Amino acid sequence: MQTKLTLRLDQRLIRRAKAYARRRGKSLSAIVADFFVGLEQPGAGAGEPRSAAVRSLAGALAGHRVAEEDYRAYLERKHR
Repeated sequence: MQTKLTLRLDQRLIRRAKAYARRRGKSLSAIVADFFVGLEQPGAGAGEPRSAAVRSLAGALAGHRVAEEDYRAYLERKHR
């Protein structure tokens, strides 16, 4: 059963949230529902919840060798 929920938010935040939902092809209600569902699902490891963005990145480097030296070299190039 679905029930209506009224939220009082800043007008600017509402515009941004609607644009976010539109870019993802979802309704704002679906975005809010996804957020609430995510609150109930703890993430792996430390037991902290993970956002959809973090979940989408999980396993992205599977099978790739990434060493600390590689990251250090990247940072050195970045901050020259």
